[in-house]
Amino acid sequence: MPLSREAYFIIFLLATALVSFFITKRVKRLAESLGARDYPDLPRKIHDRPLPKFGGVAIFFTFTAAVIVLAAFGFLDEITPLRIAGFILGGAVLIIGGIIDDKYDLPPAKQIWFPVTAALLVVLSGTHISYITNPFGNPILLDQYKVWIYPVAGSLFVFAWVLGMTYTTKFLDGMDGLVAGISVIAGLVIFGLSLGPQVNQTATAFLALVFAAACFGFLPFNFYPAKIFLGEGGSTFTGFMIAVLAVISGGKIATALLVLGIPILDAAWVIVRRLWFGDSPFAGDKKHLHYKLLDIGLTQRQAVVFLYFLAAVFGIIAVFLQSWGKLVALIILSVVMLTIAMAAALLYRKPRP
Repeated sequence: MPLSREAYFIIFLLATALVSFFITKRVKRLAESLGARDYPDLPRKIHDRPLPKFGGVAIFFTFTAAVIVLAAFGFLDEITPLRIAGFILGGAVLIIGGIIDDKYDLPPAKQIWFPVTAALLVVLSGTHISYITNPFGNPILLDQYKVWIYPVAGSLFVFAWVLGMTYTTKFLDGMDGLVAGISVIAGLVIFGLSLGPQVNQTATAFLALVFAAACFGFLPFNFYPAKIFLGEGGSTFTGFMIAVLAVISGGKIATALLVLGIPILDAAWVIVRRLWFGDSPFAGDKKHLHYKLLDIGLTQRQAVVFLYFLAAVFGIIAVFLQSWGKLVALIILSVVMLTIAMAAALLYRKPRP
């Protein structure tokens, strides 16, 4: 008797998480043997001892292995092999670039070429969107003008979207387990959305599920107190894959925006602030919201779980809302972000006994 789709979901979820767990143990030992450690040598680094990096290598190899098995079983037939190759190769570029950066600490002007190349590979493999849903009226068309087979506006939008999300998780990666945990939530939300009647894409659901499982298997080693860090490759690969999954699941950009809304707004505010004061937008500092939560007295675990909660709440809301409802939710999310930031600033400045 053949297994049901739901049974395969459970099998791939458990198997991918277990494989990720054991590969992470191996990668941790490899990073230690190679001396690839993150030292607490800057004010923004809040860990108290050198810790191995390369955690993203474990997530990438686990996810890639799961994709190969899914393709062999025919579960990814809805997605062309070229598009699959595009995001796998893009992920490989980020991981390789991350390993190089972790080893040699590349300047931002050189670091950026890896995310740019990864985003270009996604676009060149044929991943684009034709329109954006408009809650106020007709959809905004993005495929009216083409160069060869590529819609100009749709391709540029996907390129900017993937690049922006890649840097969002990179900037977010400042506390133990934060990026990995929110990536699990994002993957599960896109999984649920992909199974909804409006999308109904089994292939995308499988991809989102194994991505979430790969991150989940890594999380026990990364949650506070962390034993291994994602590294540059992992912090960029997670955002990259969330962006890709949102696009191939029918262009559900608003859903990803709601899951990562707080980090996106936080990253935008910090970048604007850095530019205003003449600093590099890529320079690290402790102005991010997750650091502010520590300043007001929350522990790392409390701050991370609080941000998990917000991502999960708005992500679950996104699964059930239509375009107009998602717009309202995005506005509410912006208000929540502003309120949290103002409250953190006021509490931090308040004299303590």
